[in-house]
Amino acid sequence: MQLSVIIVNYNVKYFAEQCLYTVINASKNIDAEVIVIDNNSTDGSRDFFNGKFADVHFIWNEENVGFSKANNIALQQATGKYILFLNPDTLVPEDCFEKCISFFESTKDIGALA
Repeated sequence: MQLSVIIVNYNVKYFAEQCLYTVINASKNIDAEVIVIDNNSTDGSRDFFNGKFADVHFIWNEENVGFSKANNIALQQATGKYILFLNPDTLVPEDCFEKCISFFESTKDIGALA
């Protein structure tokens, strides 16, 4: 697994949906997994995403544990060589992941990319 994309959702299902479309498109040429962790949204996110995005792993928290803890929960399930913490209101260019991975693999002494 090259890349694990972790997205925390809290009451932003429509933003997260658009984000996921772009993440999936940007992942088409790499081995990637997408993990969405929901912080007990009250906007119907669980029903909204039910049956959508079959290849996305959803985690449904029973309480809002906060942004940082939600990321850490998802990180424990991630298997990618590289980890991307992505806000749900982000739209990813289709070549973004390939370029970032290429940069990581061609640059010595790099630990993070922002």
